[in-house]
Amino acid sequence: MYNLRRLEVLRELKHRRTLAAVAAAMSYSPSAVSQQLTLLEKEVGAPLLERDGRRVRLTPQAEILVAHTDTVLQQLDRAQTEIAASLHELTGTLRVAAFQTAMLTLVPATLTWLRDAHPGVRVEVTQAEPDTGLPALLAREVDFVLDETFPGHTQPTRATELSHHVLLQEPMRLAVRDTAVNSLPELARHPWVMEPVATPARQWTVSLCHAAGFEPDVAFESADMLVHARLAAQGHAVAFLPDLVWFDRAPDVALLAPESTHRRTIRATVRTASADHPLVRTVLAGLRRAAEETEAAVRRNLGNAIR
Repeated sequence: MYNLRRLEVLRELKHRRTLAAVAAAMSYSPSAVSQQLTLLEKEVGAPLLERDGRRVRLTPQAEILVAHTDTVLQQLDRAQTEIAASLHELTGTLRVAAFQTAMLTLVPATLTWLRDAHPGVRVEVTQAEPDTGLPALLAREVDFVLDETFPGHTQPTRATELSHHVLLQEPMRLAVRDTAVNSLPELARHPWVMEPVATPARQWTVSLCHAAGFEPDVAFESADMLVHARLAAQGHAVAFLPDLVWFDRAPDVALLAPESTHRRTIRATVRTASADHPLVRTVLAGLRRAAEETEAAVRRNLGNAIR
């Protein structure tokens, strides 16, 4: 009988690729990770790892084990869902990862509703961008992720293992202090503030600038949309800002009406095997309520700021 915890270590190694990364993710020491894998090899009776430069790669036998481990873990998710559905009282803990603007807007409103409607539910939330939140979901470090996608720039994931639920399709508006500017090509000579390199938001924005015929001058880099808004309002940079930035105040910078493709999609993502879990369904319902309320507040705050 194979030890499930050791199988999970092997599975983590497949996705994280280094023993140090597995150790950090699973709160082991690197030597403990090596020991677990050595014991698993003895259980299996075949080599599981091969050297690949400074890294290791899985043998064909290890790949077989990982595939079956995924199946076992999905079955355990389904078992948890069935047990939770059989109980009369909704209780338990759901671990959520959410990107920044969702943490500011959708998450607090959802927590307020849950506190009143379902006091037995505990939600633990970590701020994380999609490029770390989605891998954490697959690794079972969290149960629920709020992530964002942009046209043509989505995070690569193992699609069959995840279930996506759209909460908002939100305009991304150009924020400029120069009132003489009316279109993206006119911003070729302006400094920009953008999200970090390799994020979908950054890739999407740069691709739009390239399509408009210029290479953007990225003078400022931050994952914080409030920083973007502040720099734009002070005239230090131009930026694409999501409408959620204005959830609690009127804009203090001019916003250009976006083209139809200038939108981001905000999603709730869960493991497919957990999609029907009562806790997941309840938190998703709360998020949908929060999305509707936040959209209404944003519309009021935008007022006449768009030109």
